[in-house]
Amino acid sequence: MSARTRRQKAALAAQGDESEESPSGNGTVPTPSKRTPSKKRGRSSAREERRENVFLFAPNLIGYLRVFLTFASLYYMPLHPRTCSILYTVSCLLDALDGYAARYFNQSTTFGAVLDMVTDRCTTACLLVFLSSAWPRWAIVFQGLICLDMASHYMHMYATLSMGGSSQSHKKVDSSRSWVLYQYYHSKVVLFICCALNEAFFIGLYLLSFSSPTLSPSLLQPVADAQPSSPQPGNPAHPAPTSLFASPWSAGALELARANKIDSWVPWMITGISAPVMAFKQFVNVVQLVNASRWLVEGDLEARRASRKK
Repeated sequence: MSARTRRQKAALAAQGDESEESPSGNGTVPTPSKRTPSKKRGRSSAREERRENVFLFAPNLIGYLRVFLTFASLYYMPLHPRTCSILYTVSCLLDALDGYAARYFNQSTTFGAVLDMVTDRCTTACLLVFLSSAWPRWAIVFQGLICLDMASHYMHMYATLSMGGSSQSHKKVDSSRSWVLYQYYHSKVVLFICCALNEAFFIGLYLLSFSSPTLSPSLLQPVADAQPSSPQPGNPAHPAPTSLFASPWSAGALELARANKIDSWVPWMITGISAPVMAFKQFVNVVQLVNASRWLVEGDLEARRASRKK
């Protein structure tokens, strides 16, 4: 064998040894013992990702329960004020529990935050729609409150996600941007009191539509020579309970009879105590809407300046 052939064989053998020692070499296959741990790590992380189902996180399950309770309260809203109020109140109280669950289980997600906000807005809007039908003369006020609530929170959420980043919470507000919003969102106690008493005010109005002759003089009373138009409380034309149900002793007719005997003192107290907080909550909505609008405009101006430089 010539010296050249021996040198070529030695070079090939040395290259093979280096390939065994260096798993990252191009065109080489790493030894099984050195690639198994990385595969195991990859498989375990993939399994962990597959196991996580955001839709079944604890705070989101509470959110689904809130949606169910809201629909149940809407079902009982026209004729069963007690049942509706209980279901609606429980749904509102669970709003604080889902946030606690998200922090406790470390399951804070963007989907959960949006689900929580959408549930809040839709729940309040449905109650205000009922109040609009109970007192048609004040419908424009309730419609304005719906618009303000929806627009304010949508603008704030959109501005936070588009300007602050998709990972930033809408409750994280810089004090330099808005002192009012910082105080509102920074303290969980302040946030809970404002939201709870705001809902309590509308619940009080809802109960007053069944119990206060001062606000609803024709409450559940038929009007002579008037065409029946709707069984909703507060409507100026109401058919007699016996014409609403097949039997005057049915559950619905009995509930109508009990509804007419609700004591209006407690609803008046709830409404009076919560009224200042409700007014403050609407002020916060206005500030939130203006602040979000300005933040979005800042982003527009910055984008236009950047496009001019190009």
